This record gives sequence, structure tokens and C-alpha cells, in this order.
Amino acid sequence: MTVYNRTAAKAKPLTDAGAQFASTPAEAVKDASVIISMLADDTASREVWMGKEGALAATRKGAILIESSTVSPKWIAEFAKIVEQHGADLLDAPVTGSRMQAEAGQLSFLVGGKDAALSAATSVLKAMSKELTHLGPVGSGATMKLINNFLCGVQVASLAEALTWIERSGLDRDKALSILQAGAPGSPLLTAISARMASQTYTVNFLLKLMTKDLLYAQNEAAQCNVDLRTAEVARTLFETAIEQGLGDKDMSSVIEPIRNK
Repeated sequence: MTVYNRTAAKAKPLTDAGAQFASTPAEAVKDASVIISMLADDTASREVWMGKEGALAATRKGAILIESSTVSPKWIAEFAKIVEQHGADLLDAPVTGSRMQAEAGQLSFLVGGKDAALSAATSVLKAMSKELTHLGPVGSGATMKLINNFLCGVQVASLAEALTWIERSGLDRDKALSILQAGAPGSPLLTAISARMASQTYTVNFLLKLMTKDLLYAQNEAAQCNVDLRTAEVARTLFETAIEQGLGDKDMSSVIEPIRNK
């Protein structure tokens, strides 16, 4: 295994375990049959694959490229054509799960692409996952991930407002949260995020600025299907306010702080 990260120190756990570190994306992929990228957004994906010393030019014919970033289906469609012209196969395979699932190799991959490419890459993906779901052609994974994150972002924003209301109302916060967690609004996300909000522990599990980006991508993609994600617009406004107040690099649960302090 060869690894690359723009911040070399972040690759140290892998190099300590025996992986080789490459100084550029091109160097990382030159002998690879399966190449996986996981990056912040469309811009980062384009740069790593196609920028100066980018990975694509050094990718060998017949390789399988797996884009696991949360990116737009528009970029995936464009990139898929470029990859095909290069003589390789592309899977778009973003993941659900957070830091804990990643460390345990228990991510869930949402995959779009050809059956044959997925079959060839399955053993690699299984090493990091608890399940692989093949959703259809290239772009299907990216679309499903944006739907997933849209619902997550709206729920986090709503929870921030609800918890602030609870705190100002005089209700016992712990009792109120127990009722919500056990009732119809309850979900694993609500349980995890409410604990972080209550304790004001914003160690990053999911960057606030990335959820803001995902909500924008979701709005743009849904608009292509003539769906106006009005709740995403409201939620994104709350996340953007948090970014303006310096919380972009904190966990997304910190979106509550501007609401609390208003």
C-alpha cells in the first residue's frame, strides 16, 4: 500500500504500520491497480486527480479508481468520462459513518459504477467496511450520499434550535433529551449530537464546514430534479453563521453555539 496526504503527518499511523508514503498523488498511484481518494470537495478532488503532479496522468490502464469523497454528481459525471478516455474504471463510493467507524473498519460504502469494477475492488473495500451497497451506475453513490447528508444536516440544525429552547425553558435538559432520544424523533444521530451539544465537546467527528458544503451540493443536485430543498436552505444559513463565528473547523454539533449566544 502507498499513501498520500497533503499533510504528511496525518499518514504517519499508516506508514508506521508499513505503508509507503508518496510525496505526490502521481507517485502514490504509479503501480496501483486500485486507487482510493477521500477528499473535501469537488475542487480538492479535481486538483488531486488532474492538477499538477495529479494522480490520473500516472494511473495505469485498467486500474480501478474509487472516489470516496462527498462530491457533486455533476463532477462525478465529468470525471467518469475522463477516466473512461484514460482506459480505467471509476466507482463513486462515498461512505456513511464517522471517525469511530473509520477507525474500526466499519464504514458503509454507497457505490455507483459497473458491476465488474465493483467485483474487482470488493476485497479492498471490504477491508474498510461493514457493508457495500451497489446503487446503480456512476453517480448513484454521490447522489445517495447527498440525500443522506441533507437529512443529517437538517436534523442537526433542528436539534440545535430545540436544545437551545429546552435550555431556556427551564426544563430538565437531561430528562428532555431522554424523552426525545427514546421517542419518535430519536435516532443514532440525535443521540450522538445532543451529547456533544450538551457537553459543548466539539472534537471533530464531522467538520462543520463540510456539512455546509454538502447542504449546498444537495440543494444544487435536487434542483436538477425540480426539488427545492427549503429546509436545507434554512439549515445551511445556520451553519454559515457558525462558520462566520469561527466554528468551521469544529464538529458540526457546534452549530448550536451561535443560537445559544444570540
